[in-house]
Amino acid sequence: MASRPGILTEWPWAPLGSFKYLILGPWAVHATYQFLTKGPGERDVGYFLIFPYLLFRMLHNQIWISLSRYRTAKGRKLILDKGIEFEQVDRESNWDDQILLNGILFYVGLKTIPGGAHLPFWRADGVIITALLHAGPVEFLYYWLHRALHHHFLYSRYHSHHHSSIVTEPITSVIHPFAEHIAYFLLFAIPLYTTLVLRTASIVSFSGYIAYIDFMNNMGHCNFEIIPKWLFTIFPPIKYLMYTPSFHSLHHTQFRTNYSLFMPIYDCVYGTMDKSTDATYETSVQKMEESPDVVHLTHLTNPESIYHMRLGFASLASQPQTSKSKWYLWLMWPFTVASVIFTRVCGHSFVLERNSFKQLNLQSWVVPRFNVQYLLKWRKEAINGLIEEAILDADKKGVRVLSLGLLNQGEELNGNGELYIKKHRKLRIKLVDGSSLAVAIVLKSIPKGTSQVLLCGKLNKVASALAKALCQSGVQLQVCAANENDLEKLKESVDSKFGRNLVHSTSYSPKLWIVGDGLTEEEQSKALPGTIFIPFSQLPPTKIRKDCFYHSTPAMTIPSTFKNMHSCENWLARRVMSAWRIAGIVHALEGWEGHECGGTIFDVEKAWEAALQHGFRPLMIPNAQVAFP
Repeated sequence: MASRPGILTEWPWAPLGSFKYLILGPWAVHATYQFLTKGPGERDVGYFLIFPYLLFRMLHNQIWISLSRYRTAKGRKLILDKGIEFEQVDRESNWDDQILLNGILFYVGLKTIPGGAHLPFWRADGVIITALLHAGPVEFLYYWLHRALHHHFLYSRYHSHHHSSIVTEPITSVIHPFAEHIAYFLLFAIPLYTTLVLRTASIVSFSGYIAYIDFMNNMGHCNFEIIPKWLFTIFPPIKYLMYTPSFHSLHHTQFRTNYSLFMPIYDCVYGTMDKSTDATYETSVQKMEESPDVVHLTHLTNPESIYHMRLGFASLASQPQTSKSKWYLWLMWPFTVASVIFTRVCGHSFVLERNSFKQLNLQSWVVPRFNVQYLLKWRKEAINGLIEEAILDADKKGVRVLSLGLLNQGEELNGNGELYIKKHRKLRIKLVDGSSLAVAIVLKSIPKGTSQVLLCGKLNKVASALAKALCQSGVQLQVCAANENDLEKLKESVDSKFGRNLVHSTSYSPKLWIVGDGLTEEEQSKALPGTIFIPFSQLPPTKIRKDCFYHSTPAMTIPSTFKNMHSCENWLARRVMSAWRIAGIVHALEGWEGHECGGTIFDVEKAWEAALQHGFRPLMIPNAQVAFP
């Protein structure tokens, strides 16, 4: 929002929320009806194609968004080395409003403007006229309109909303108040209306011109340099005819320079070209890909999780992933299926996001596999191969610590990461499974004075450490073990003198449960009303009891100094991070030697205190917690 919002700031359909697309319904239905009911000579193909073209524009923009986020995560040719936050994501979540506005105006225009109906597919003279009118009147008028918008009166009421984004993304290009978009549409309509009047308009000239504007807008607002240096060497005058991302990035940092739309020649003519334009371009094109200090290796969860990634839909990535699908994702099933096929053949992990904290450069990498694939025994070898390749790649790049997230550290899959340590004895990188911090967070979530706790779900390394800590604290731990072998294995982790505190449960009477993977709906149904479920697993249990409380999976809030955090980690809230990811960061900050994987678990108290010391805070601290033994 602008600092002093003026009239017509809000979009008219803002109250409709995600149902705003319904405003195009009448025109889309009418166009389809006419196309189906009229004969070949009566059909207006251009009128019918408006709605499909709007969908194409959305796809075009989304491709730029995903590409930009991927490239900036890698850091190569980066222009401005700063991050964005959730506030910017929220402000830019309505980037599709201008597409809806254009659709409405096109529908109305083609029906009301003489010559707007039954446009031919192609006319060369109309394309040439459109190009000339854009290079002349449109670029010239835009330059002076843009300078006017930087006058304090208009800037404070309108244009400051756009400039709230110092670090730009492709969608930043269309984030303006409603009134400003009306002005831009009138400006860009000059070539379109002129060709209609001259009877030279065509479907290609209309769609091509809009596609050109979208392409240049998206390209110019990327935070990485995309224009190759050889292009200026072959044809030097092009620097005055086509701007670059670094050119426009300077406008967002300096504000009073580089006003041009797409052609910098007007800044040259009127003396507003930023003096550091060439130097900024040279610095950007020479910037190499960053080598991170810490990598968190995660994976996809379900097919729709591709939309919740930072490379997917920004609005969804900035919200916790839930089991309830957004209604419009059902319409995306062709892309969902295509992504599943792509991940099936994709043989490498990829960079998801880049963060910074204190002196560390951080990255998250994604193994392109879903939860269900990790559960298939015949996929075990292939998935381990992907994880191993990512570890070796990180080791080659000089990464200091790699934390294994979600199912990448499964005991049955790779022995909590021990498989890779045994296979590659000379690894310089440290592998961390985060068990010690996960145990600490679960223990700190149990109120002091709790006398009975029920342990339920699949038993693993974390469960054994929790059992040991609870029994030594004098808490009676009741275990819902599937078989006697699991119970005996758990008893081995507890000192014999505290073994009496570990018992097999059949009553499900405790009102505090610590639960792992494999918690069944049948087991949950036996819990008393008001029972608290505290997961020690990476994946949250399915919530079926409305009369019980489900605690978050082990996680902590991150410090305010943690930069470029603008997406949610799976189902966790904003600026909340899983224990396993935090553990890798803390491991690097503390300079701890050795791996935390396999059967190894660090000092739980030490891990907890180190996390607190570096600014990480628990999600919810009861009045008192179980003391560490």
